[in-house]
Amino acid sequence: MGKLRLGIPKGSLEKATIELFRRAGWHIKVNGRSYFPDIDDPEIACSMCRAQEMSRYVADGTLDCGLTGLDWTMENDSKVEVVADLMYSKSSHNPVRWVVAVPADSEIRSLRDLAGKKIATELVNYTRRFFTQRQIPVSVEFSWGATEAKVAAGLVDAVVEVTETGSTIRAHGLKIIHELFRSNTQFIANPQVWQNDPVKREKMENLAVLLLGALRAENMVGLKMNIPEKQLKEIVALLPSLLAPTIASLYETDWFSVEVVVNQSEVRQLIPRLIRIGAQGIVEYPLHKVI
Repeated sequence: MGKLRLGIPKGSLEKATIELFRRAGWHIKVNGRSYFPDIDDPEIACSMCRAQEMSRYVADGTLDCGLTGLDWTMENDSKVEVVADLMYSKSSHNPVRWVVAVPADSEIRSLRDLAGKKIATELVNYTRRFFTQRQIPVSVEFSWGATEAKVAAGLVDAVVEVTETGSTIRAHGLKIIHELFRSNTQFIANPQVWQNDPVKREKMENLAVLLLGALRAENMVGLKMNIPEKQLKEIVALLPSLLAPTIASLYETDWFSVEVVVNQSEVRQLIPRLIRIGAQGIVEYPLHKVI
């Protein structure tokens, strides 16, 4: 087959995406200003492009597949195949929110109150479609950045902006009056390649399995411990596990070795409780993938 043409998002998602591929088993090396990074897989050829443009290049066949936000696929109204939803952003595993925001002291309280007003956003096409479908006449203009500041300066009446927690919007003296939708990173494919090229489709499916496995493993750890037989049922009942824990008897003893995968956030409460009940030799270890 020809090489799988994979798009890597340049910009805010770049670092998080390259790190995710590393944890999944692929090492991508960006060479200075080159738009064609090296990857340690002879079956893949990488190209860098902005997340805002990725879905267009995948839809028209310039790229076979790529990673970008659902928001930019919606903005471009691109016809692509979603191979996997990858719940990560530049700084967290939470979906981002696109919201409508106005000055905190504004009398605008609902979408209808925006009739005849001016809105600034990067998400111009989607925003125009959204208000047109609701028959609310607004003027939408493209913003190159610092969008929130344009409301404070009185250049526009409202903004459509992306946020994770809303703290930045509040810090600029704005209030959210409506949430449009939530967006996360997606692994997308060209529909023709997905449907008609079984070799490339299998490669993309393999990529998706390992990328998702790496994401699942990021906040999880493995625990191993030794447990006396008389405490086995009590301790096993205490263990939060993806599946039933792995249990093996220790040679010529009445002790058992127990292994389990748990959320990292639970470990600090769990280990002291395990010790009090009788667990010994507890080992915590990181995970690369959970499939």
